[in-house]
Amino acid sequence: MNIVLINPPHTAIGSRVPDDHLPPLGLLAIGGPLIDAGHDVRLVDAEFGPMPLDTLVRDALSGQPDCILIGHSGSTSAHPTALTIARMVKAREPATLVIYGGVFPTYHWRDILAATNVFDFIVRGEGEATIAALIEALDKRRPLAEVAGIAYRDDLGRPFATRPAGTIAALDDYRVGWELIDHRRYSYWGGKRAVVMQFSRGCPHLCNYCGQRGFWTRWRHRDPKKFAQEIAWLHREHGVELVNLADENSTVSKKAWRAFLDALIAENVPVLIVGSTRADDIVRDADILHLYRRAGVIRWLLGMENTDEQTLALIRKGGSTSSDREAIRLLRQHGILSMATWVAGFEDETFRDLWRGFRQLLAYDPDQIQALYVTPHRWTPFFRIARDRKVIQTDARLWDYKHQVLQMTRLKPWMLFFSVKLIEIAVQSRPKALARILFHPDPEQRHSMRWYTQMGRRVWFREVWGFLARDRRLKDGPTLAEFWGAPQDAEEDSMVVVRPPRKPAEAAVAISPGA
Repeated sequence: MNIVLINPPHTAIGSRVPDDHLPPLGLLAIGGPLIDAGHDVRLVDAEFGPMPLDTLVRDALSGQPDCILIGHSGSTSAHPTALTIARMVKAREPATLVIYGGVFPTYHWRDILAATNVFDFIVRGEGEATIAALIEALDKRRPLAEVAGIAYRDDLGRPFATRPAGTIAALDDYRVGWELIDHRRYSYWGGKRAVVMQFSRGCPHLCNYCGQRGFWTRWRHRDPKKFAQEIAWLHREHGVELVNLADENSTVSKKAWRAFLDALIAENVPVLIVGSTRADDIVRDADILHLYRRAGVIRWLLGMENTDEQTLALIRKGGSTSSDREAIRLLRQHGILSMATWVAGFEDETFRDLWRGFRQLLAYDPDQIQALYVTPHRWTPFFRIARDRKVIQTDARLWDYKHQVLQMTRLKPWMLFFSVKLIEIAVQSRPKALARILFHPDPEQRHSMRWYTQMGRRVWFREVWGFLARDRRLKDGPTLAEFWGAPQDAEEDSMVVVRPPRKPAEAAVAISPGA
């Protein structure tokens, strides 16, 4: 079949300000299996420009595709754009099948299919195996109800979902379709040729606000050696200089992560690694952090979320302020930059709470900070906690973690917004941070900090302008449950766990009387 993959242009300020663009890993991940199954596949990446929607749709339909697949990593805030694209496609070519995937449509499939008929199918959960099975069923006219992990309208027009698909037990069974992109167009870190990759999927921790854990269902990782070999191949064949790990938590298994570090060091390629992990994993790995740096790890985003112990307990973060501070110290000791995320709005903060959080951030002394706002997802346990809170932002395009969406009873939106903006300035402009930006002895880290500061400054001013002149907020909006619907945490897991088959030696040990 003739298939076009569409990466919609994203509306988030952080996506629009930088000159760098990263490839859409999710679409490439389903593109590889489709190519291997014999289909003609093409990617239209509308992030460049960004591409006007009329131009995007005209380009996508130019080859008369049988199917158009739409997906975006920021699927909640990208949904309105994806919906507009699907409507435009159907208006011009009603017979073209439109298939939609991502985290948001995985859980909101009932609402989407009930509200519009421009999406023919929704892929729920991991897409590599499911999309291949769906396309094969369409191509060979097999019963669609037998394809696990999809949703569509039945003969009476009612939203219907097939049984959940199973998780991919061996991630190395499906390859990324790197041939779909021109690597020269994609960069990060101030112009370095870059890609997005996943060493692992999922996370075993129980943070109740996380919109990703249930989507992937369980933590799995790729073969460490094969993953390192793929990075080396990307460098040697396509000149890739930096890998942005999209893992929720790549360091869950110290054994597997150590094996990857050793394998990448052995490949001896000058590739930088950036990603995110937990502070307690960094503390756990204090004895091997020198291998992190030798393998190219240059920055970790540490999902600290808050600096208040009671709030951390509320959201079941499982960390502590002491481990957060120690992780930052250890990373700096080993020449690795730290980016601390700090989220406002979990509870009903006051100015005093924000001041205490600011002082704690200063004590942490991170190299970079990313201030965010709590953004509750309907399928997470935190949604149930917050279901009666008022929504002040009903434009789903702004549900991107960088806009306040829930009302605070003690702080008006302008109070919280400018408090957060002042905290960002104060933390990033403290003397220690400025000294590192100007005089850090490592030129690579000096470059990265200057690049991040430059981008951050531009984003900061755009956010202030947006708050004052463009964004509209409600004074008396609906409750969270009225806006999105009833909580879905009972169906948080989007797939059925499939465990890899045991190797013969492992099976023998398992049934041994002495085991």
